[in-house]
Amino acid sequence: MRFSILMTVVSLLILAVGVYVLVLLIRALRKYIRSEPVRKEKAASARSLGEVLKRRRTECKMTQEFVAEALGVSRQAVSKWESGASDPSTANLIALAKLFGTTPEELLKESQ
Repeated sequence: MRFSILMTVVSLLILAVGVYVLVLLIRALRKYIRSEPVRKEKAASARSLGEVLKRRRTECKMTQEFVAEALGVSRQAVSKWESGASDPSTANLIALAKLFGTTPEELLKESQ
């Protein structure tokens, strides 16, 4: 008799913990789903020109050294462009776009 009462209590405790975990999971999922527009907005607005240049360079599997040689500038200049410490000149932006197989307008559009 005592054993069956003990088993019933333990079963109810396990059930209660399971329900509590389920409620917590549902709350977390609802919060995550509601935050999707915010996450998309942050991802879209977080791109600077330097980030766009770095992403395009890595997509093309190019090194900073290769880009620098192709444009006739130093590797440090490419590094500064990608870090946002400085911006490429108009001529260099056009050359970068050509090197990455896109247009300067597209690079600038991605960075806004």
